[in-house]
Amino acid sequence: MNAGGDCAIFRPMKLLSVVMPVYNELATIEQIVSRVLAQDLPLELVAVDDCSSDGTGDKLRQLAERHSALRLFRHEVNQGKGAAVATGLKNARGEVIVIQDADLEYDPADYPRLLQPILTGEADVVFGSRFLGDGRKNLQPVQALANRFLTWYSNLLSGLRLTDMETCYKMFRAELVRGVEFHSRRFGIEPELTAHFARRKARVLEVPIAYTGRSRRAGKKIGFKDGLEAIWAVTRFNLLASAKNNQSEPGK
Repeated sequence: MNAGGDCAIFRPMKLLSVVMPVYNELATIEQIVSRVLAQDLPLELVAVDDCSSDGTGDKLRQLAERHSALRLFRHEVNQGKGAAVATGLKNARGEVIVIQDADLEYDPADYPRLLQPILTGEADVVFGSRFLGDGRKNLQPVQALANRFLTWYSNLLSGLRLTDMETCYKMFRAELVRGVEFHSRRFGIEPELTAHFARRKARVLEVPIAYTGRSRRAGKKIGFKDGLEAIWAVTRFNLLASAKNNQSEPGK
C-alpha cells in the first residue's frame, strides 16, 4: 500500500528520534547534522560513531558540544551499520524513530511526509520509497535492479507489498522496537527490520521521497558481497525466524 501527499499533521508528537549510524563521513557529517537539526520538529539526533578513522568522531564531538539535541555514542571497535543502528535504537528516547544515513543521499526535509501517516493513525511504519518519486532517477542501474530483486524476495517471504525494502528511510513507532535485540551487524539490518515489522503485523505504508545517490568512488560502501548477505538476511529473518517463533509457542 502507498500513501503520499503533504497533508497536515493532526496529532502532536512529543519527540522524534533520528538514529544516525556514522562511519568515516567527515566530508558530509557537518552538513547532514545541520540539515537534520534544521527541521521544524521536536527531535533528538542520536548519532552512533562506528569507530571512524578519518576524523569524523572528533567532528561529531565538536558538533555535540554546540547542539544539545545531538546525543553522541561511539563504538570502540568498528562493528557495521546494523550494529550502529541497534545501538541508536536502544538509546532513542522519542515516541517515533527514523533512521538517517550520514551522507547526503536522503533529505531530512522528507520527515513530515513520513510522519503524517503515523501521526494521523493510518500507519505504524512508513518506508520512504525511492521508486515512487523522482528519486528513482538517481539510482544506478545495477543498484536499482538489485533493490528491486531484494524487495521482491522480501515481499514474497514477508507478505508485504513494498517497492523499496532497502531504503534507509524507515520511520516507525518506537514501541515496535523497545526491548528487541537486532542481530545484523552490517547492511542486513534493512531486511531484518522489515521482517520484524511484518511479524509484528504492523501497518506499513510507503511514501515517495527525494534521493541523491552517490557512487562507490564518492564513498558509497555497499558492494556485491553485501547484496549476497542481504539475500541471506531476507531468508534468515523471514523463514528461519518465523519457524523458530512457531516452535517456541505452546503446543507447537
